[in-house]
Amino acid sequence: MSADNDEIILADLDDAELVQQMQDDLYDGMIPEVTEGTQLLLSRGWDANMVLNDALVEGMRFVGDDFRDGILFVPEVLQAANAMKGGMNLLRPILAASEDTQSTGKMVIGTVKGDIHDIGKNLVGMMLEGAGFEVIDLGINTSFEEFLEAVEKHNPDILGMSALLTTTMPYMGVVIEEFEKRGMLKNMPVMVGGAPLNQEFADAIKADRYGRDAAISAEIAKTLLGVNR
Repeated sequence: MSADNDEIILADLDDAELVQQMQDDLYDGMIPEVTEGTQLLLSRGWDANMVLNDALVEGMRFVGDDFRDGILFVPEVLQAANAMKGGMNLLRPILAASEDTQSTGKMVIGTVKGDIHDIGKNLVGMMLEGAGFEVIDLGINTSFEEFLEAVEKHNPDILGMSALLTTTMPYMGVVIEEFEKRGMLKNMPVMVGGAPLNQEFADAIKADRYGRDAAISAEIAKTLLGVNR
């Protein structure tokens, strides 16, 4: 089917059908179609928050569920996340200018000092954004000082740390200890994740939660905010 035909079909759908089609297109990683659908809903007078939550976030929820259940895999999730970004490129300026922008929460994430692996962290970030979170991604090789600066600047609801190397895992404990010394963990739970981690290690370093994969991490983050709010 040509792009022109896709465009004609999208334009002819009513709002409910268009939202359903956008969720299907997002699931299939179709960037132009999701972008087109977002523009159509905005042109029909839809509020940006409604487009975000009803079409994009709900579409990514299906992606997250099937990723968790082993139906989708990393390449498909990346495609879906990129399709969502197509819509977000249109929505972000509108949401930023709005005083009543609603988000699920705010989370600072980073791969800890000494570790340059970021595929898992990036997936977590995408799933969090798909769940409506504002994500501040500090990248790789993140020191405590960089985490501290980001927390003081952005005042996040949750702090997330990732590691793939067993040699860098202990630095997570260092970061938690330093935040604890400053009394900054009372209202900011810490999540940790990465292939070599487990719940026992998370408990040992006094992390609040351990997320074994990206989909579950996004669900845990939502649960944490439900508890803390």
